[in-house]
Amino acid sequence: MLKATLRSFLAHKGRLLLSALAVVLSVAFVAGSLIFSDTLSRTFDRLFASTAADVTVSPKQGLGEAFPSGMTATLPAAVADRVARVDGVASARVDAEAENITVVDRDNKPVGPTTNAPTIGTDWNPTERSPVELTSGHAPRGPAQALLDSETADRKNVRIGDTLTVIAAPGSFRVEVVGIATFTTTNPGAALLFLDTPTAQTKLLGDARAATSISVDAEEGVSDARLKQRVAAALGPATYEYRTADEQAKSDVEQLGGFLDVIKYVMLGFAGVAVLVGVFLIVNTFSMLIAQRTRELGLLRALGADRRQVRRSVLTEALLLGLVGSTLGLILGIGLAAGLIELMGLLGMNIGSDEMVIGWATPVIAYVVGVGVTFVAAYPPARRAAGVSPMAALADAEVAGVGRPLRVRAVVGVVVGAAGVAALVGCAWSSRTGSAASLLGLGIVLTLIATVIAGPLLVRPVIRVLGAAFPALFGSVGRMSQRNALRNPRRTGATAAALMVGLALVGGMSVASASMTKSFDQQIDRTLGADFVVQNSNFQPFPREVTDKVRDTPGAGLVVRSRFTPVAVRLPDGDRVETTAAGYDLRLDEVANITYAQGGTAAALAAGRMAMDVDFARDHGVRLGSTLPVEFQGGRTAELRVGALTDQEQAEGFGTQGGMYFGLDTLERYAPGGQESALYVNAAPGTSDGELRANLERTLDPYPQVQVRDLADYKDLVHDQIAVLLYLVYALLGLAIVIAVLGVVNTLALSVVERTREIGLLRAIGLARRQLRRMIRLESVVIAVFGAVLGLALGLVWGVCTQQVLALQGMTAFAVPWGTIVAVVIGSAVVGVVAALLPALRASRMNVLAAIAHE
Repeated sequence: MLKATLRSFLAHKGRLLLSALAVVLSVAFVAGSLIFSDTLSRTFDRLFASTAADVTVSPKQGLGEAFPSGMTATLPAAVADRVARVDGVASARVDAEAENITVVDRDNKPVGPTTNAPTIGTDWNPTERSPVELTSGHAPRGPAQALLDSETADRKNVRIGDTLTVIAAPGSFRVEVVGIATFTTTNPGAALLFLDTPTAQTKLLGDARAATSISVDAEEGVSDARLKQRVAAALGPATYEYRTADEQAKSDVEQLGGFLDVIKYVMLGFAGVAVLVGVFLIVNTFSMLIAQRTRELGLLRALGADRRQVRRSVLTEALLLGLVGSTLGLILGIGLAAGLIELMGLLGMNIGSDEMVIGWATPVIAYVVGVGVTFVAAYPPARRAAGVSPMAALADAEVAGVGRPLRVRAVVGVVVGAAGVAALVGCAWSSRTGSAASLLGLGIVLTLIATVIAGPLLVRPVIRVLGAAFPALFGSVGRMSQRNALRNPRRTGATAAALMVGLALVGGMSVASASMTKSFDQQIDRTLGADFVVQNSNFQPFPREVTDKVRDTPGAGLVVRSRFTPVAVRLPDGDRVETTAAGYDLRLDEVANITYAQGGTAAALAAGRMAMDVDFARDHGVRLGSTLPVEFQGGRTAELRVGALTDQEQAEGFGTQGGMYFGLDTLERYAPGGQESALYVNAAPGTSDGELRANLERTLDPYPQVQVRDLADYKDLVHDQIAVLLYLVYALLGLAIVIAVLGVVNTLALSVVERTREIGLLRAIGLARRQLRRMIRLESVVIAVFGAVLGLALGLVWGVCTQQVLALQGMTAFAVPWGTIVAVVIGSAVVGVVAALLPALRASRMNVLAAIAHE
């Protein structure tokens, strides 16, 4: 049996090739994502571990920010002198660093990354642990000199002697590049500008007596942990944050954790789609191979092979396929990881190929995925093959019947589908976002499983409708293509399922994104009343000098400032909620249209008052006039009275919980030093919008990071943010289509082999080669469109339910992107045509007599 199995595997290697490609793709994405994420993690671990001081003293960790406030946490620089006197301290250095700066050249072009990585301004205080070393020029001396990292200098064509403008929170200033510093470790992608320490304190932090941290080196023989205890005891354990080198490195890595996780999970998402779609391909391939080998299997049974041996033989072929696919997938995954590393280099994060990390878990997981997928997918066909009697096999009966198994599918599909529909209905009726989202996820999984199970039952009614025009348009060729698709519903359903999964995802996300876009458009139309919004291109805050420039712009009338700050609010029900609140100028009503349930703008922005979303207030027992303890960044606290309750549809739709805001006077009192996140500008009487825009753009020319937007521009900005999610979904669709095309090609190729004698007879009685190719193409098109119809129908249902979840967050508009839907259906027909090219060509080239004599 082992010899027979190996010979069978080698004899059918061509037919198994396309199935192996599905395994290869899924394993490649799994292995590539693991290798890439492990490499990034190891690289940053080494970087931070090698550059961290023995002990770092920093300000107490503040509140998290959903939107940046522009505030830089500092501690007194004099702390370094106190630390230097602690027993066991070899040296203590002041660190002055700011990540929210912009650097421009003499042409006002940004000198920094184009990948949203930060431009960091810091003090030049080189040690043996510094990530850079001076390679040309000299160290900065005085307030007008700076160093630039070599990669930024090369990328932006900056040379020693060039003048740069630094736009920092305290204000803009010019520096001359007097030296170039080169990374001795991996460049994490940021641009680095170095100033001498006094200049960094004054120009970046705005205070010559401030520091962002104190770096402490231990004397020989003093451990980091012991030194940390001594420093904490000298300064006070609760006064500052104290971290050893290992703890600081771990903290730095955790800050990057979100970025690394996004990359990892996106790639694993691709792997999941490849695995899911590949299962259908493998099931279909083995089902068809077993059906074609009915006589062969029957002879084995007649010669004494029992059911277990037949089943084991088929599963052994599957394991061989899994091993081959996993090995090739692992190799391709290494290449994929290497390509991603090169791509990161183009984006500014230079990681050497020799730093690639392939942990022991990666090949183990790769083989578990590859072999496991093929084994699970091949088990049902193997079980059916083992269940056929020798006499039935010798009579050349089809292994896969149409009777009882489809009735079982109907029962199981109805039960699972009913559970899925119940979950989706519960999602639609739920009033809480958390439970609605959970029910939505459960409903999506169950309805997808039910559609896959019951798909063959839908083949006959749906394809009869889809192919109803074929006989009239293509005559007997069209009629035969429709009947070929109907011949084996199970095969047609499994082939279409691969395409259905990807299109269901696209359909659901397209409806959700279109609904989000429409909701945001409506909200912007209702709320935004300003002629223009001045805002940073990446939503980062900008220096206050920009505000002064805008106010002095000819034609500018009212200018209302907006600022964000993190807060922690203690609510009457005992909850402590950390969120981001906003601060506005008093004339907010003239640039924004806010609906209030109780109170008004004047009461909300008055000193010592605040506003809150009415639904959030109701959930937590807050009433108009309630006094709430509010903690601000830096530890300051205040008792603020609720002066207004808002009834905005999207109070929590922009990432802030509770929709809280107050006056800028209140914010400046308890959280001074922040920067504006936006300016709402109205034209002065007698000034047209076009004139004001032109004047504002001229004013802001020295600040390339700041942009002027009107209502339409603001909508486009939101659309672009939503489009990022759609691009990811379309990429997943592309992968699903690639594997689905392989599935259709495989099915048609095996079907051509299965129908060799039939094709020979058709050719003998006059069917032309062109007609034969058209018949196979039409069969492929109707299968692909069937998958598209099922997928889009399922996706529309998912999209409707997703919109109900979004409605709980205030995004109540509903929209269906019919253009996308129609394009997907047309595209699926094109996919069917492309997938049929090779099988149709092969069928048309068959020798007629040899085909008729085929056994």
